[in-house]
Amino acid sequence: MTDKPTTAQPSGDPAETTACCAPAETAAPADACCAPAEAKADAEAGCCSAEAAPAPAEDGCCADASGRTDVIGDAAASPVAEVDAALPVVVIGAGPVGLAAAAHLSERGIPFTVIEAGDGPAAAIRQWGHVRLFSPWRFDVDPAAARLLAEAGWARPDDDKLPTGAQLVADYLQPLADLPQLKPHLRYGARVAAVTRAGFDRVRTAGREATPFLVRLDSGEEILARAVVDASGTWGTPNLLGAAGIPAHGEPEAAAFVESALPDVLGADRERFAGRATLVVGAGHSAANTLLALADLAAQAPGTTVTWAIRAASPARAYGGESADALPARGALGTRLREYVESGAITLLTGFGVQRLTVTGEQVEVSDGARTVVVDRIVSATGFRPDHGIVSELRLDLDPIMGSPRALAPLIDPNQHSCGTVPPHGADDLAHPEPGYYAIGVKSYGRAPTFLLATGYEQARSVVAALAGDWAAARDVQLDLPETGVCNSNPVLGADGTGADSGGDCCGTPAVPEPTGRGLATGIAGGLLSAPLALTDLTPAGQSGGCCS
Repeated sequence: MTDKPTTAQPSGDPAETTACCAPAETAAPADACCAPAEAKADAEAGCCSAEAAPAPAEDGCCADASGRTDVIGDAAASPVAEVDAALPVVVIGAGPVGLAAAAHLSERGIPFTVIEAGDGPAAAIRQWGHVRLFSPWRFDVDPAAARLLAEAGWARPDDDKLPTGAQLVADYLQPLADLPQLKPHLRYGARVAAVTRAGFDRVRTAGREATPFLVRLDSGEEILARAVVDASGTWGTPNLLGAAGIPAHGEPEAAAFVESALPDVLGADRERFAGRATLVVGAGHSAANTLLALADLAAQAPGTTVTWAIRAASPARAYGGESADALPARGALGTRLREYVESGAITLLTGFGVQRLTVTGEQVEVSDGARTVVVDRIVSATGFRPDHGIVSELRLDLDPIMGSPRALAPLIDPNQHSCGTVPPHGADDLAHPEPGYYAIGVKSYGRAPTFLLATGYEQARSVVAALAGDWAAARDVQLDLPETGVCNSNPVLGADGTGADSGGDCCGTPAVPEPTGRGLATGIAGGLLSAPLALTDLTPAGQSGGCCS
């Protein structure tokens, strides 16, 4: 523990920065070029020379070792131009999008430190490692990460196969985190407690943009940062069971009976569900994934029962377009779910908004005020929400509904968009009144469930380009996302999900590309809810309306 803020030490040997040469890892993006520390300035050539130095580019500067010439930005145009360029960019979270940001920062020679609360990369994904992604490998790998891995001799998985979460970690994210360009800058087992400006609260303005960020860890250690990229995700902050967005009565007391989304029903968690009554709350594809697994378990383990509670008046949106769906696997998912409900294997409760949980011995009663179901386990598949508490002293402009950056909200509104109809967006849409702070990845989406990995990778690329002052690249945002309306699902057919027999997951990009804004027909229309929720009369018996009666 230290009372004095620290800065991350850049990799490489110290070297004097000249107008042309500097260590590639430590030099801030500038109009001059960067070379390895042992390179010497070659004034006559107007570039950098050394046996290992990069080759001159046509513009008189230098490309990086991979031949890229776009790694140099205009330092003066960076949103953090006034902050000490020797300080690192702090990336919060070592998931897919956080590591993608690190890969882009490495390529651009910008110092960085990645802070990860888990004991390794992709700690959240490891918790749903049994789920197969909906997208093939070609959409699951960030381009900058792929370039770094290729230089290290990485054997890229078959682009047409669909990985599980565990395979995504083992075959991509762990090798990426272990690369020498990234590994020295990753800190595991470190949780960020707060982010602010050093010596500044949210109110103070004078000198703010020239002041470094201060990142405090829960250990008490403080790190000074030039910028902060928050890719911490939302996995640790699921939505509540209570239908009104607040805990249902008795929800805290019933916590021991409640499972978070995507338990491994047929694997590691089987004993908690076999031979028991389970209630699944939620209408998304994580709920569908669990329902199908539980129905399969019920066929294997006598005494296993499955109840499904949704707030909507109809399960039509959860079923999707079925045979009208342009993605057969997604349509088959809804068809299977509907067949289980119609056969009685799954008991469906519509218009059910959880209001009260009551523990009764080894079971729990769940009530919507009019109906009560008694179960042994509850799976809460009600989605997730961002936690902006750690940045409460920064100046954020958040949409009051989505909890995302205000400019991004209309582009991702789930009442208007599915995963594949989200327009291209980048640093401009992710910016806040606090220059140098960006939330990217699923956290940037607030409560919108329409996030895809490919979207997060493009966010990371754009934000890092902006931090480098390369606004042409930052604003050249491109997304090619097929409309799916599906953010996670379970494989329907096929062990590796190739072809039309594939299932999916909560972060992947679907396999069938389609131009942005067109997408693939889902066979259904409308937003999250096409009809208002049924309301329960909470007026006590014998009491009429009005506050004075």
